[in-house]
Amino acid sequence: MEESYKIVYEGGTGELVEKKSRFIATVMPVHTEEEALEFIEAQKKKYWDARHNCYAYVIGRKNEIMRFSDDGEPSGTAGKPMLDVLLGAGIHDTAVVVTRYFGGTLLGTGGLVRAYSHTTLLGIENSRTVTKQPGYEYRIDTDYNGIGRLQYLAAQMGLIIEDTEYTEAVSMRFLVPAKQRSAFVKKVTEATNGKAAIEEEAQAYFGELDGKPIIFDRFAKEEERG
Repeated sequence: MEESYKIVYEGGTGELVEKKSRFIATVMPVHTEEEALEFIEAQKKKYWDARHNCYAYVIGRKNEIMRFSDDGEPSGTAGKPMLDVLLGAGIHDTAVVVTRYFGGTLLGTGGLVRAYSHTTLLGIENSRTVTKQPGYEYRIDTDYNGIGRLQYLAAQMGLIIEDTEYTEAVSMRFLVPAKQRSAFVKKVTEATNGKAAIEEEAQAYFGELDGKPIIFDRFAKEEERG
């Protein structure tokens, strides 16, 4: 599976006023270049009366697609600095448009770079980001004596307990990062003295937001995929 990477889960906005020019950043998660272009066009229509609507976007786990535009600002003063902020933040599958309402005072090359960079950063800071990581869903069936041990194990390893079902026994579902897979199985066996039933249910890309798990993609187990 691929390595983990950071994405924008919920877009945000940021605003900066510099020498009476107003800069507005709008950040949005995108998964394809078509989505990015549609978002950019929508922002241009929304801020149709602005002097500039500059943009940058990165798409793919390895930033396979990267684009930017100065939209009439001096070359290299807007789109590229915005892209650099996205790359510096390690964010993928994200587009940002910075709208500028000109205030009548020229900012100069350095001033523009700082303004567009800072506004982009504000937009990212006001967005909700998630680390999307590859891993596995495990179902652990145990008796009631094993609950506390497994909860302690999850806290110790920094794992997400996706769900817990209480019947005559207890069934717990864990989200386990790929790099912790072997250690998890070993520690569960040790913690329950080999009494727990351990089943790997699926591979998944998952994240965590506000203490709650987010499942992005699920895949059948390797043997089921053939």
